[in-house]
Amino acid sequence: MSSPLTDLITHRDVLFVGGKGGVGKTAVASALALDSARSGRPTLVVSTDPAHNLGHLWGRRVGDDPVELAPLLRGLEIDPGRTTDAHLAAVRQTMRRLMPEHLQGEVDKHLDLARDAPGTHEAAVLERLAEVLEQRDRDELVVVDTAPSGHTTRLIALPELMQAWTEGLLSRQERSARFGAALRGLEGDRGEQAAADVVGFVPRYGEQPGDRGGDRRARRDAEIRRVLDRRQEQFRTLRELLQDRDRSAFVIVLAAERLPVLETVELHQQLTRSHMHVAALVVNKRSPADAGDLLAARRAVEEGYLAQLADELPDLPVVEVPLLPGEVLGEEGLTELARWLRGAPA
Repeated sequence: MSSPLTDLITHRDVLFVGGKGGVGKTAVASALALDSARSGRPTLVVSTDPAHNLGHLWGRRVGDDPVELAPLLRGLEIDPGRTTDAHLAAVRQTMRRLMPEHLQGEVDKHLDLARDAPGTHEAAVLERLAEVLEQRDRDELVVVDTAPSGHTTRLIALPELMQAWTEGLLSRQERSARFGAALRGLEGDRGEQAAADVVGFVPRYGEQPGDRGGDRRARRDAEIRRVLDRRQEQFRTLRELLQDRDRSAFVIVLAAERLPVLETVELHQQLTRSHMHVAALVVNKRSPADAGDLLAARRAVEEGYLAQLADELPDLPVVEVPLLPGEVLGEEGLTELARWLRGAPA
């Protein structure tokens, strides 16, 4: 019987793979990506997990620039630290260009503190992921190997939050621009100087508020608007993609144990609240029933947890992968895992 995962890698643009740490997310994501590439579809597997097991799994160096892992298959690891530094450097450059000189020190202080602020890494990773998805070829599948559940739900919820935040900034920027225009219209040069005081503009030596100062402010306002419009469009596009069940889906990987089952149910609820479609569950490393009393007893315990899972999430297709005799490493190990994922045991 065909596996529901086969349909996902064939007909979706983006496939997210997530779950509790240590259940085999990276291996499942890589096996699905390898299967997709071998079917003739260009595929990119992207890791957002700070642990970066993708390179270890494939036995080669994988970084923030895509590298070839197999024919038609590339791999990329988003480095949260490097991504955050690049993000803040771009923000710093923009702010230095837009803000008055006497506020440069405050800008630097704020951005230095922001580097380690809660949410900064997630926001930077999200922007890098949005960039990767924007640049994907039209026929390419992107398989995202996500961080453990808590990090993933924050990442998935961010597009909506960031879009709302950007809309708020745009609204404030528009009100500020209207306020400055009103002052200029009502009071001429005197109003121009008052508006300059409000936004913190200090004219250069010999520069009058009525000439180049107004032009500089207009250019600055226009550039701020362009930056915010670009961010808003980026997050809107990403949000629409994540919530489009015809283009993207989420696969949750778990072990047949108490904590992974409970975390799977919670992750499903959180993803559903973010309007993201969970398409399938992969139960990894199932104990065999015919390999001695110890493993048979273990399998009986697992059956109880899977019954609980079926009660909680009755409508989700479940793909079971047995505990394989060898370690899942490199192309050979991933090939065997891929057979089980598509419903054709080795």
